[in-house]
Amino acid sequence: MNPEFVALLSRFLKYATPDQITADASLHDLGLDSMQSIELLFAIEDDCGVSLPDEALTESTFATAGSLWAAVCNARGDAS
Repeated sequence: MNPEFVALLSRFLKYATPDQITADASLHDLGLDSMQSIELLFAIEDDCGVSLPDEALTESTFATAGSLWAAVCNARGDAS
């Protein structure tokens, strides 16, 4: 995960400090709720310049910071 993505996530995770946002960090445990998930999706699409496909919009994609980062990388076509 790059620092810009961590900064983006931190705007939506009310219980997290940037150092707590690791690849295996549970987004739900850090304060992400269903309404914020939608807002986060729009922010990711705007800030990262990607459109996540419908099949990527699953609970498992939004489970951890790392799984969400992987979906962003996949949508961008890179392996970061």
